[in-house]
Amino acid sequence: MLPRKPLGFLIFVALAVAAAAFVWFGLPHDREVKSLGLFLVKLLPFVFATEALARLDVEWAKRLKLPLITLPVAFLVFFLYFVPKIFFYGGVETGTRESFYALYYHVLTLTPLIILTITLANRLGGGTAALTRRLAYGMLLLMLSGLEDFAFLTVNDHTDPAYATIPAVWDWASHMTVFIGHPPTRNEAYAFIIVHVILALLVFFSPQRWWDALANRVRPRGTRSESA
Repeated sequence: MLPRKPLGFLIFVALAVAAAAFVWFGLPHDREVKSLGLFLVKLLPFVFATEALARLDVEWAKRLKLPLITLPVAFLVFFLYFVPKIFFYGGVETGTRESFYALYYHVLTLTPLIILTITLANRLGGGTAALTRRLAYGMLLLMLSGLEDFAFLTVNDHTDPAYATIPAVWDWASHMTVFIGHPPTRNEAYAFIIVHVILALLVFFSPQRWWDALANRVRPRGTRSESA
């Protein structure tokens, strides 16, 4: 049987997920709010999620290593669903090539800022220096992996024949090109993604003593070490 604090947290997580699913799948995706009641219903997932976070037993979460799981997962929800949708609806479908490039550059700049914001919140909440580095560098590897390129091709309903199936050559993926020396083929892109995901997982779940050793190297003299 679960202790009382985690049980309250899990109940509100379930309520938040159920409310979010209802809002996302059960209600129309309108820009305008049609009524006060509808407006309040759409706020329920946020309210339930806030109450879940307020009830989270921090020590219980640390024992389960939840920061190393939940924070990267939250980032991936943003990066692998909402970013591809932003590119699809904001540039590919309705904009000019120039507007798409401008949108792409702004999101490209925003994403590391979001990683650092997540990491800062964890650090200010008591996260250790080692956990800070794990989260920041691990999520950066996920950002650079090419997962978003793959998600862009798979989560959107493309009408352009060039993207209706996954292209044989990913000539737009310049961050891969600069590493391998030529635009990657589909299989080379898959390998690039897999390698980066493995590296990110190693960063997240590698032995703590590696990070302690790194902290000892960069820590100013006279300061105490932090446990994970």
